[in-house]
Amino acid sequence: MNPRVSAFRWVPPFAQGLVRDLRVRWALHEAGREYDELLIGPQEQSSKEYRRLQPFGQVPTYQGDELSLFETGAIVLHIAETCPQLLPTEATARSRAKAWMFAALNSVEPPILFHNQLEMMQVDHANPIRQAVVGAVNTRLNDLAVWLGDRSYLEQQFSAGDLLMTTVLRILRSTDLLGAHPTLQAYQHRCEQRVAFQRALGEQLHTFQEHQPTQSGRRSARAN
Repeated sequence: MNPRVSAFRWVPPFAQGLVRDLRVRWALHEAGREYDELLIGPQEQSSKEYRRLQPFGQVPTYQGDELSLFETGAIVLHIAETCPQLLPTEATARSRAKAWMFAALNSVEPPILFHNQLEMMQVDHANPIRQAVVGAVNTRLNDLAVWLGDRSYLEQQFSAGDLLMTTVLRILRSTDLLGAHPTLQAYQHRCEQRVAFQRALGEQLHTFQEHQPTQSGRRSARAN
């Protein structure tokens, strides 16, 4: 049986292409595996049944291989464990790829997510907290760009570390912060040109298109 990955039926346009089930879809396609969707909305998200799969009500969850998992990093790591395209077989290279997975989620993503929250809250650019967060993001981007240098990927070959890092950098798509780092822009573009990414993105966007609410439905949702 195919593994089953939970995903939202629909999200507003600003979040489309960023929801984290994209990471799992991408990893599965890199591994050459098909999957089924478990589509949820707000009602299912808060249900006892779904909270047994994901204690915090988030997406994605993963059901397959005789286990149930939550948290994107854990799911991608599980898929990668049996996929040489995502984790090299040589021990040192494998450990380095795992290190970059943690770096993407623990070192680079947190300040970017904080910046994203301030953007959505429309915090003034002159706000000292916003300025500090922008500085933290730029520090991480600078460090990452220096490491990449003229490399195509974070290590010798594309890995699960690049997969997660690329999806983290995508969070900045509505900002100009990557504009100062052509190395990172080229790196992101290189990773996004992979067939597996294009398939994963297309499938996520297709789901949102299929379940796009009517105008009356959107007004109702806002009223609630």
